[in-house]
Amino acid sequence: MKPVHKDLLRLATVGSVDDGKSTLIGRLLVDTRQLFDDQLDAVAAASEKRGVGDLDLSFVTDGLRAEREQGITIDVAYRYATTPTRKFIIADCPGHVQYTRNMATGASTADLALVVLNVEHGLKEQSRRHLCIAALLGVRSIVVAVNKMDEVNWSESAYLSVVDELETLAKELGFESVISIPVSALLGDNVVDPSPNTPWYTGPTVLHALETSDAGSWTTTNRGARLPIQWVLRQPGGGRTYAGMLNGSSLHVGDKVTLLPANIETTVGAINSGSGPLDEAHAGLSIDVDLAAETDAGRGDLIATAPLPTVTKEFTATICWFGENPLQVGQRLRLKHTTKVTPVRVSALTGVVDIATLSVDETSGLSTNEIGLATLQTADSLAVDDYRDNRVTGSFVLIDAVTNATVAAGMVGRAAFL
Repeated sequence: MKPVHKDLLRLATVGSVDDGKSTLIGRLLVDTRQLFDDQLDAVAAASEKRGVGDLDLSFVTDGLRAEREQGITIDVAYRYATTPTRKFIIADCPGHVQYTRNMATGASTADLALVVLNVEHGLKEQSRRHLCIAALLGVRSIVVAVNKMDEVNWSESAYLSVVDELETLAKELGFESVISIPVSALLGDNVVDPSPNTPWYTGPTVLHALETSDAGSWTTTNRGARLPIQWVLRQPGGGRTYAGMLNGSSLHVGDKVTLLPANIETTVGAINSGSGPLDEAHAGLSIDVDLAAETDAGRGDLIATAPLPTVTKEFTATICWFGENPLQVGQRLRLKHTTKVTPVRVSALTGVVDIATLSVDETSGLSTNEIGLATLQTADSLAVDDYRDNRVTGSFVLIDAVTNATVAAGMVGRAAFL
């Protein structure tokens, strides 16, 4: 299926700590003149305060005071950039193991992952974990910046060694497009402009690779329209419409739809958006719809076109566990799927993923940052798609019922590479 929004690329930087993700994004933004003078002044002041000397480009995205004081990325930093050919939404994700949940948040809506690897260290465990999570979350294209090439005297053999290791893993994880680039984020080589230090490299710069990569809305599929109901709006003069963000396929006035889980069939009488009435709505747009049939639909219900999702109270899922205590069989939590929250019980744990081999091993529990397979039983019926078919209706989070902390990200079904 062709991308819907070719002018907008959503990307997430992934990789291990200290490989240079924030510095690379900072270099991209500075060299493409995306920052105002006051922003550069603030970065310069923070650099001087920490005794860095020259401009520390990682501070461009590290906006929290704790991040600048410790010199690490903690939260996901979103930055927006525009070039003559494309717009970008950039998620700078933290590399530290304890902030893996934040990385998953940043990658969950990405069209592409910008992988940053230290040429001297190659694929560390956390880099492999990030790539596994990106693949689980439906990212299919990666641009790999093999960073700190200046520290190995621009060695082609050192670069190729990292690329060979990366491409082997990328193939196992099912990535469809892999572009590798030798760079120095600190000095700017091959980031925006080609570098004279790599005459043996004839590929694109990082910016050119991002400008020419396929981009499409992460909300778009060709397997039916999905409108999770977020609000019920009472209209002047009587009647109700149902509001939410559309995902999946487009929705048209007159389309036959099914209200789930009640399984009520009806048609779309009207579609409204912030800019007025529509005959057709595309995925990613917030709308409200008028249905021909009178229903008692409310928040948490789903309006869908064929092929319909599965309505169930039990399903298999791939889980990234972030809780401090291990996930155990029989554990009770809350599950948030689209706009619906329901109690859930872990009825079985099928296995845990070995990050090094991608095999699934037997387990009695999932520890912090482990990825595993589980069977979940919910108190209420859910209308779910396999995550590979729809990244919105195929995803969920698990919540600790006592602390309200988000303890896991989940994908309906078994990941393709498992």
